Amino acid sequence: MFIDTAKINIKGGDGGNGIVAFQREKYVPFGGPSGGDGGDGGSVVLLCDKSLRTLVDFRYKTHFKAPRGMHGQGDNKSGKSGDDLVVRVPPGTIVRDAETGNMLWELTNDSDSVIVAKGGKGGRGNARFATPTNQAPRYSESGKPAEERWIYLELKLLADAGLVGLPNAGKSTLLSRVSAARPKIADYPFTTLEPNLGVVDLKDGKSFVLVDIPGLIEGAHAGKGLGHEFLRHIERTKVLVLLVDVSGFEGRAPVDDYRTLRSELELYDPALAERPFVVAANKMDLPESGPNLEKLRSAVGGDVEVYPISAVTGHGIQDLMRAIGRRIEATEDNTTTIIAKNTT
Repeated sequence: MFIDTAKINIKGGDGGNGIVAFQREKYVPFGGPSGGDGGDGGSVVLLCDKSLRTLVDFRYKTHFKAPRGMHGQGDNKSGKSGDDLVVRVPPGTIVRDAETGNMLWELTNDSDSVIVAKGGKGGRGNARFATPTNQAPRYSESGKPAEERWIYLELKLLADAGLVGLPNAGKSTLLSRVSAARPKIADYPFTTLEPNLGVVDLKDGKSFVLVDIPGLIEGAHAGKGLGHEFLRHIERTKVLVLLVDVSGFEGRAPVDDYRTLRSELELYDPALAERPFVVAANKMDLPESGPNLEKLRSAVGGDVEVYPISAVTGHGIQDLMRAIGRRIEATEDNTTTIIAKNTT
């Protein structure tokens, strides 16, 4: 199950109350004030944990509250402060204010952390208020309330390369062939409704993470077909893989499909149009693919190489994966890294 959004309530712990107390001992009949301070409340902390991949845990628990501070005691004993509540989230988590939708924080790297709800300050006991003119104060301070808010968690996948294509272009089939990922595959559009991640082994001591984005349609940049929810997952990829069905089996012209993909990416975020990309011409095992391949190459231009492949038979896939690996290594974007395999 892939869960990429969640709305949760977070609350720090309230501060403990200071108390009113006086020292009472056998030989100290008029002891001074001895009320201790209340402890500070714990804070809610989000911690980035690379072992997590989804926000599924927040589907079953939506309220998170840190422990409150203990109240002060006599004999100038302060109450114990509440422990911080650490909530773990996967890399790529964006935190937004639930009321305004404004982005508050972004957790990208393992062990990144942020306090999202501060605990309340503990109140002062009456010993704190003693002065030369008021040596026996009979009042104390209550603990301060903690921060509480609703926030949205939004996950952007961190992958090295992203498969982008129209519905039924063969993205899931390709991912299943080049990695251990097993996405749902069928011969009808929109089989993939959520992103899938796979690790591609390049056989030369390196590998990279490839994400299969659900099929885009014209108007995706404006949110059509859940376009925004899908497109945000490719914002951090180093390289885009534009997968085009060159068979014409679906009644679409491959050249038009390519232009639609480029247009939707640019309209959603102009920076995506500048992202390094490769073009994969899929379904070369079908009869009409040969003539359509030449038309696609002409439309793409000589500066961009088109890799003819068949996700079903495996034809051309190794050349495509090596080309993607070279593009990933060439980029200077540090949001993700090629994974060096342990050869020991």
